[in-house]
Amino acid sequence: MTTRPVDLIKTEAEQRAHIHIIVDLIHVLEYLWRAAWCLHDTGDASAEAWVARHARTLLAGGVQQTAAALKAAARAARLRGTKRKGIDDAVNYLTSKAEHLRYDTALGRGWPIATGIIERACRHLAKDRLDITGARWGLSGAEAVLKLRAVRANGDFDTYWAWHEQQEFIRNHPARYRDRLIPTA
Repeated sequence: MTTRPVDLIKTEAEQRAHIHIIVDLIHVLEYLWRAAWCLHDTGDASAEAWVARHARTLLAGGVQQTAAALKAAARAARLRGTKRKGIDDAVNYLTSKAEHLRYDTALGRGWPIATGIIERACRHLAKDRLDITGARWGLSGAEAVLKLRAVRANGDFDTYWAWHEQQEFIRNHPARYRDRLIPTA
């Protein structure tokens, strides 16, 4: 049995604070475009307006409304079999992922709905440091560097460093430096 990425995320979420999963809008738009080409000829300019209209409905929280409109459009066009595959795939995708397509909620809370910002953060935090010529990383070393880069990027380095020094002191020096007084040389 293959474990789906969303199931892995949910498993991790159960062990942490509550998280919200939002499917990248760009991925959803790819499905809408495939559906559009079932109804429009290649290069038809009206396909763009069709996709935009359904995208606005999705952004407003109308996942079921969009799925129903796609089905109705396929029926109205009397599409059958492979001629309606793009629409069927889009409808199945929308209905199966509906709980993760709450763009209205995400936008209302100021959350990103596309991965551009996340991909940029991954590039800034990980790729720019780990993917340099000659670099050889083990998992624990890479994780340590990435955690430190994330702390710096978030502006939390000073707070982290004070905590880190306190932890080092506790771990290494409680017997030597009683009452937290460090002897002078």
